[in-house]
This record gives sequence, C-alpha cells and structure tokens, in this order.
Amino acid sequence: MSASNDRQLGTVVDEVGRQLKERGRAARRREGERDTGWMLLDYGEIVVHAFTEEQRAFYDLERLWGDAPAFSYAGTARAEGVVAGDR
Repeated sequence: MSASNDRQLGTVVDEVGRQLKERGRAARRREGERDTGWMLLDYGEIVVHAFTEEQRAFYDLERLWGDAPAFSYAGTARAEGVVAGDR
C-alpha cells in the first residue's frame, strides 16, 4: 500500500495492526519506522509492505514480485472482512 506522507503511513499501518489483532492475529515481525518512508508487517502468510509514494517508486516491488500472483481487494476492511490493499 502507499501513503502520501509519513504520518499517513503510520496511521494506516497502525490500523492494519489493530484490525488484525481484533481477528486474533499478531505480527511475527515489524520493520521500519514512519520517518523512513517504509514499513513492513509480517503475519506469516500475509506480508504488508507500506510505503510513502516516493519510497514505493524507489523500491518498485511490483517489478521485483512481477511473477507472483496478484490479488485485489475492493471495499473497506470492515465491509469486506479483510484488510484492504491497493494491489
């Protein structure tokens, strides 16, 4: 997922963590900080890569993971029962 700035990045990552915790899931690992422009939450079979738009363009994960299957999620996390992503 992408965020416009560091503050928004932290807010979105905190919300992902909160919603997954409500569902009984705890992150195995968390890396990065708001002010670095990227954060990663590792839930085992779910890995959340969160970037500012600038860092997302720099790391270009879509290119690195180009051969992996992509899944899209529509709607909101609360409406769909999942944490929404933009890929």
